[in-house]
Amino acid sequence: MVVSLATRAERKLDVDEKPRMCGEDKARLLRLKRRFSFHRPFLDNLSACAQFQFIMQNLSSLDRRRFLTRAGMSLALFAVPGAFAEQLIRTPAQTEGPFYPDHLPLDTDNDLIVINDAITPAVGEITYMSGRILDANGDPVRNALVEIWQCDNGGAYLHSHTGNAEKRDRNFQGFGRFLTGSTGEYLFRTIKPVSYPGRTPHIHYKVKAKGKDLLTTQCYIKGHPGNEKDGIWRSVRDEKLRDAITVDFAPLKGAKAGELAARFDIVLGVTPES
Repeated sequence: MVVSLATRAERKLDVDEKPRMCGEDKARLLRLKRRFSFHRPFLDNLSACAQFQFIMQNLSSLDRRRFLTRAGMSLALFAVPGAFAEQLIRTPAQTEGPFYPDHLPLDTDNDLIVINDAITPAVGEITYMSGRILDANGDPVRNALVEIWQCDNGGAYLHSHTGNAEKRDRNFQGFGRFLTGSTGEYLFRTIKPVSYPGRTPHIHYKVKAKGKDLLTTQCYIKGHPGNEKDGIWRSVRDEKLRDAITVDFAPLKGAKAGELAARFDIVLGVTPES
């Protein structure tokens, strides 16, 4: 059974609490980490104490999707808190485009690689997309609903009028959602975006709160040669604003299957009502 997004959010680690101290029994830690081998690269980026705490909190919920939700929140425990508003660059709005799903998939969680309990994963370079949602003052936005959608590895969207529809990857979810916690962190497992006729690689983002759309934008691959030819990317004429939506897709440290990681922080031009 697929757990609803709201239910998952209620089960997340409360990142307002300070992490408890735990022993660094390395032998036990290594044994426990074997049960989480699929996500070993993420664990290896935490301290031994943090790894132990995270694993102990997840031993009773080994479900892949709950793991992904909690991973985003646990990593946030060790992020540098706060941001100065004067140093922030507000994320520029971009067009929604014509391919926001006109029929949502049955599975809309934050793992776009595998649909529900299917065995076959999507085709593409697996990428962990993470970041924070911040308001105009630089404060993290809690309970922001982050939506992403993108074409599959063959250039087809989850839309009835997409191009290349006959070759659409039926194993790619194409759309996902994540509800932020008190640090504003989000996390998705998806594929590295690819180009299709007329567009450079990109991922669409929409941020909502209390049923209102706060921002619609797009995220691009830093250094991709198609960017300079893309009219939507070039429509952002301020270089600093373009840099705010153009990020590195780098190899994930310690990954054995070639996974990538990209961080895209979003700064809203508003402060949502509490």
